[in-house]
Amino acid sequence: MQTELSTTLGVEHAVFGFTPFPAVAAAISRAGGFGVLGAVRYTAPDDLARDLDWIDAHVGGLPYGLDVVMPAAKVEGVREADAEAMIPAGHRQFVQDTLAKYGVPELPAGEAAGWRITGWMEQVARRQLDVAFGHPIALLANALGSPPADVVARAHEQGVLVAALAGSARHARKHRDAGIDVVVAQGYEAGGHTGEIASMVLTPEVVEEVHPLPVLAAGGIGSGQQVAAALALGAQGVWLGSVWLTTTEADLHSPALTRKLLAATSSDTVRSRALTGKPARQLRTDWTDAWDDPDGPGTLPMPLQGLLVADAVSRIQRYEVEPLLGTPVGQIVGRMSTERSVREVFDDLTRGFEGAVDRLNRVAGRSGR
Repeated sequence: MQTELSTTLGVEHAVFGFTPFPAVAAAISRAGGFGVLGAVRYTAPDDLARDLDWIDAHVGGLPYGLDVVMPAAKVEGVREADAEAMIPAGHRQFVQDTLAKYGVPELPAGEAAGWRITGWMEQVARRQLDVAFGHPIALLANALGSPPADVVARAHEQGVLVAALAGSARHARKHRDAGIDVVVAQGYEAGGHTGEIASMVLTPEVVEEVHPLPVLAAGGIGSGQQVAAALALGAQGVWLGSVWLTTTEADLHSPALTRKLLAATSSDTVRSRALTGKPARQLRTDWTDAWDDPDGPGTLPMPLQGLLVADAVSRIQRYEVEPLLGTPVGQIVGRMSTERSVREVFDDLTRGFEGAVDRLNRVAGRSGR
């Protein structure tokens, strides 16, 4: 599964794997793909430095990348120190009432919320970049719009390619004009922040819009047949995220959440603003239903919504309150029915890809194996 982009980056397969887990990112690179570590959960630069050091020691010199969040649209003027004060009391009460309804205990005394998304704030992402550029990353990706011009320039000065996710051809055009090197066309089916256009429609639109820039297809991809389809639509690779959540290297710290993912069907996700303030596909739960209820207070803009629910999400996860327990995940969750290693996922991807190519060769009247 080689393309011009994968050859440029020195990887065997044009499979780019986004994950919040260092062990998964390293395993993806070792398996012949390109691991991309999500940085949003790292509020302390030292923690990110520690995990990037770990990846450096476990990829054997193979390339990997980093994904940050620098929202193009945000609450202007919000500083980390005063953002909490902007959250209305009514929203805080709604959170407490919802948690009380399900009997969710408080965190133990002295234990801080482990799930914080101040990483959605640009100043935090810039501190992450100060750390990242001290490591041999080969790609920097931004999840919400094009990174600021100075960040793009800084990456290019260090020989780092810059990627950005797009949910429409219009977004992709903005990325091209901003000097982005790789556009990730992320379809409606994808987990996390995503737009409203399905991958089958979006991928060729973006390919045509930004030609000759390389495009990665994302959203609803979890088999080799789907990889072949993405390349047939003009993509130079695929960007996979959800499929790694149930790998043996993933560190969800929640047997209950793993069970929910393995049991979920492709109909068990929803695009909701409940987690961050922007539409993000995730498991549908009583928590997302509560926030999407028109009788509720409604969600806040990013980054306020994430700050509002940080403590609640930590409590739900710590005590594994199953009706409320969820995670960002795409519609491909319906295929994630067994736990597998990253290597086993790659074995399935390559077998499925070869089978799809052989089948197309036969359809086209060419000899296949």
